[in-house]
Amino acid sequence: MDQLFTAEDGLNRCAWCARDPEYIRYHDEEWGYPVADDRRLFEKICLEGFQSGLSWWTILRKRENFRAAFKDFDFHTVAQFDQADIARLLQDKGIVRHRGKIAAVINNAARAREMEQEFGSLARFFWTYEGREEARHIEGVPATTETSKRLSKDLKKRGWKFVGPTTCYAFMQAMGLVNDHHPDCAHYAKAETAWAAFVPPR
Repeated sequence: MDQLFTAEDGLNRCAWCARDPEYIRYHDEEWGYPVADDRRLFEKICLEGFQSGLSWWTILRKRENFRAAFKDFDFHTVAQFDQADIARLLQDKGIVRHRGKIAAVINNAARAREMEQEFGSLARFFWTYEGREEARHIEGVPATTETSKRLSKDLKKRGWKFVGPTTCYAFMQAMGLVNDHHPDCAHYAKAETAWAAFVPPR
């Protein structure tokens, strides 16, 4: 399977983003660039949980609806959601209406607050799982790595839900804990430059 495609601007990009201009913007502007903002980290781990069994395209098209539904993924606010909020969200046609996944976001918000108290920020925790030493496989991008398995195990031990190894690796890819742009993708070097300038929170 081809790992690259050439867009209308003549630049090579990772083949997975060829579907739509919105996908290309996400690939170009977000995916693979290091993130230390707690709200964005929490949003992404939650949205990856919603993606479980679905495609990221489905979630990306609904992302603004998810942000509105979950108060811009302010985990301090979401942790206070109750059964009435779950009932409300189950009626929201703009998101994925899955009771277990909705409940998981609320649960995970409470766990995120605990993690913030323990580590000072979510970023300080997640960046202990930077996995750049695990090279992209020559035949393509893996679904999981040893680092994503360890992250998943740690999160589950802390009570998080919908955080399997595949979900965790997709999160790591998106938030720049690894750079899985194809080496010949026009944005591989840009992501590398961003990472070189990035100071992981410690």
